[in-house]
Amino acid sequence: MSERLTVAQALVRFLAAQEVERDGVRRRFFEGCFGILGHGNVAGIGQALQQYGDRLPFRQARNEQAMVHIAAGFARHHNRLGAFACTASVGPGSTNMVTGAALATINRLPVLLLPSDTFATRRPDPVLQQLESPQDATLTVNDCFRPVSRFFDRVTRPEQLVPAALQAMRVLTDPAEVGAVTIALPQDVQTEAFEVPDGFLDQRVWKVWRQPPPTDALAEAARLVRGARRPMIVAGGGVIYSDATATLLRFVEATGIPVGETQAGRGALASDHPLSLGAVGATGTAAANAAAREADLVIGIGTRWSDFTTASKSAFADPGVRFVNVNVADFDAAKLSGLSVLADARLALQALKEALVGWRVEPEWHQHAAELSAEWAAEVTRLVSPGDRTPPSQAEVIGAVNDAAGEHGVVVCAAGSMPGDLHKLWRSRDPKGYHVEYGFSCMGYELPGGMGVKLAEPERPVYVIVGDGSFLMLPGELTTAVAEGIGIVVILVDNHGYASIGALSRSVGSRGFGTHYRDGSVADLLDEGDGAPRQTPAPLPIDLAATAESLGASVRRVGSIAELRVALGEVGSPDSPVVIHLEVDRYVGVPNYDGWWDVPVAEVSSEPSVSEARASYERSRDAQRRYLEAS
Repeated sequence: MSERLTVAQALVRFLAAQEVERDGVRRRFFEGCFGILGHGNVAGIGQALQQYGDRLPFRQARNEQAMVHIAAGFARHHNRLGAFACTASVGPGSTNMVTGAALATINRLPVLLLPSDTFATRRPDPVLQQLESPQDATLTVNDCFRPVSRFFDRVTRPEQLVPAALQAMRVLTDPAEVGAVTIALPQDVQTEAFEVPDGFLDQRVWKVWRQPPPTDALAEAARLVRGARRPMIVAGGGVIYSDATATLLRFVEATGIPVGETQAGRGALASDHPLSLGAVGATGTAAANAAAREADLVIGIGTRWSDFTTASKSAFADPGVRFVNVNVADFDAAKLSGLSVLADARLALQALKEALVGWRVEPEWHQHAAELSAEWAAEVTRLVSPGDRTPPSQAEVIGAVNDAAGEHGVVVCAAGSMPGDLHKLWRSRDPKGYHVEYGFSCMGYELPGGMGVKLAEPERPVYVIVGDGSFLMLPGELTTAVAEGIGIVVILVDNHGYASIGALSRSVGSRGFGTHYRDGSVADLLDEGDGAPRQTPAPLPIDLAATAESLGASVRRVGSIAELRVALGEVGSPDSPVVIHLEVDRYVGVPNYDGWWDVPVAEVSSEPSVSEARASYERSRDAQRRYLEAS
């Protein structure tokens, strides 16, 4: 049997019927569809969403990149078991989604992108906003999605929709392959009707099976652990996505192995646990980085081993250090020349705990890790405690927000120096309380990402910390939050420029060039070695709080940490977005605690500061390790 529908109608009906199941728990997969309608999708996907709005709710966005970020934030908070579709019009509307696609794929998050495309018939070519290639008549701007998508297809005939949609769902629900999925839809094909098989429209359940570890790999991993004197765990996002945090806790308490965490894995072990060392790597804590230097075995669980996690491959300094990599993706499991344990994090930890019955780390290593953890907790308290400086530091802001968040609040951030400070200083109490996008570190993610978290779990308080530079990238989605009643609390920290890159610039000898907001008629400011600018003209007449207010948000201006704490207490968990504006000191940062990041410095320069930075860079690079990876 079949039903005659347009391609767009069939697709909307299909998406509304998809469910996902893991551990016997079933839920709908697509929460709805975000979109901005224009020529190319208003008569196709737009018409279908209007017709079937009771099955697949439509949410209007203001920026195409931002709506993909909302979808990514939602998917991450749901442990990749829920998603949004995103539709955009032909040309710039669609290509605006490319950045969001890259972010989703790099962070291994499921989002479905439905960019409109030019006519499949080519009859009216060239149409408005069409890219013409003399060498390739099949090329359109949507081919930009190919390298940033885990699956790409272009439906040029109606009947192609069926296999394309099924392949899309296969990738979106596969923990190893997951990322952005793109189905480009020519505007004429969207409106064409065909006989749609009933089976395509029926409810379909995609089961996410947990992959057990291979017996021989597990035995080898247990042998390596038993032979280690100073093992440590690096917990990545896979621990949280697998819902394995409770299993990790039991494993740690049974074995005494201390834990460091990646950005995506922050919160895998509660920060107050005596074996929690916190962040590891370039943005790592003194505790985790000290343990990493000494560790002779590192068990990476659900991490893709980014350069920030490995401190550009300088963090793990023991000459004979070995790696055990537990991951659902063989590409990641093969990194750092480690033992590949291709498995679900929860099942692997359960099996490894059973294989290690009766074994614990040596008492000296356990005691050393506990001391490192306690010392770091005291350092965090020192850094986040309110001082008397005006304006205050970012660390003090983090302390205030951490206290306001309590047991179940969620902090959201993405770009600038704040993610590094958060990685070190945030005291995690809940596996879902820390949401920092640092795979792509995308400026502008913060507001829409926070909206995605709030849509995923409306009862949780969501605190978005965003700098002025990142806020200016995508402020318009505040209007979407107002329209949809998405009650996020936005802490807008203003330091009159790009403070993170200013600090990086000073570290490579360039003295903050190009990082201050300034009058274009004034020569660019340069910072002296003490972090003070040579000249301090009046800041540009930018009122970010007024900008937020003009977009419909409720705004509070505060001038101190004490006032910030009062404001956070008063706003609670609002029904509509609230923005709290606070100026912070761009020069008061958090130490790097031996975390190094490989940023090459000019080999020759007439600037003495650059030459000095190059010499320091070469000394640091000596600590870099080379791993002969399969990938």
